[in-house]
Amino acid sequence: MENFRNYYAILEIESQASPEEVKRSFRRLARRYHPDMNPGDKRAEDKFKDINEAYEVLSDEGRRSQYDQFTRFWQNGGKRKPNRSNGSRPAPDNFDPKNYTDFNRFVEELLNQETTSQVRMDAKTPEAYRQRRTKTERPPAQRPRDVEARLSLPLEKAYRGGRERIRLEDGRSLEVDMPPGMLDGQKIRLRGQGLNGGNLYLKITVEPHDRFTLRGSDVVCQVPVTPSEAILGGMVEVPTLDGLVKMNVPKGVRSGQKLRLAHKGFPQEEEGKRGDQIVEIQVVIPTTVSPEEEALYAQIRQIETFKPRQTLINS
Repeated sequence: MENFRNYYAILEIESQASPEEVKRSFRRLARRYHPDMNPGDKRAEDKFKDINEAYEVLSDEGRRSQYDQFTRFWQNGGKRKPNRSNGSRPAPDNFDPKNYTDFNRFVEELLNQETTSQVRMDAKTPEAYRQRRTKTERPPAQRPRDVEARLSLPLEKAYRGGRERIRLEDGRSLEVDMPPGMLDGQKIRLRGQGLNGGNLYLKITVEPHDRFTLRGSDVVCQVPVTPSEAILGGMVEVPTLDGLVKMNVPKGVRSGQKLRLAHKGFPQEEEGKRGDQIVEIQVVIPTTVSPEEEALYAQIRQIETFKPRQTLINS
């Protein structure tokens, strides 16, 4: 039959697999082919859809029984009605696979069957238009569903971690203990906090900082120095995520030169390891000076030997 899909083969299980085996195999394959794990991979995306469709059918006892009947009928060429039982899954009396000549139509109806029946009632009564289940029907199983939420953190909060209160779209409010060293785009899994016992995935966004920039586990910042500090060198104060520290600036440091403060960056995956802080030096020229400073600069100009335009004059 055109478009027939072997759900047991898709989930890599035997036709007699127990419900627990169906669930384990589904979770294993769903993790492997999840779009977040295979960005831009169309084949993985299609495989993920097939896995979910197969699980939706095989995880439900009634749907699985009808699928088994339809499979046997199709394998037999549609010449006779299959047996009305399959191990521990009895066949529903109202299902006849001969009514379906197209597999897609069979699946569409199977996954969209109404589980309730409408009862005509007086519209003026409180019970008007309510749905009533028949005695032979069972309430549909509430399948666990994973959900994703976004959490925006200041850089300092992402670095230090700590308790954070979040509000979800469904109105719930949660307090989450955030680990230190959260990076932009990282996801945190909260077990059982999704829908019907599924997982909640928090996608972290680290807000831009006015002083620091993250590059992997390294922290980059610009530090201004005066002309005299650049020429003479010495100790200058530098801001870090841990507070101010003193850094030795070498003599003759240039504007744009990068210096490194070891182990002052973000925590790395390896326990106890941290990235570095990269300090980019910016030599800043004052726009106004005192009369005394101006006089000293005039003296320096008279005796300085540095000729930055000498090559232009000689060329």
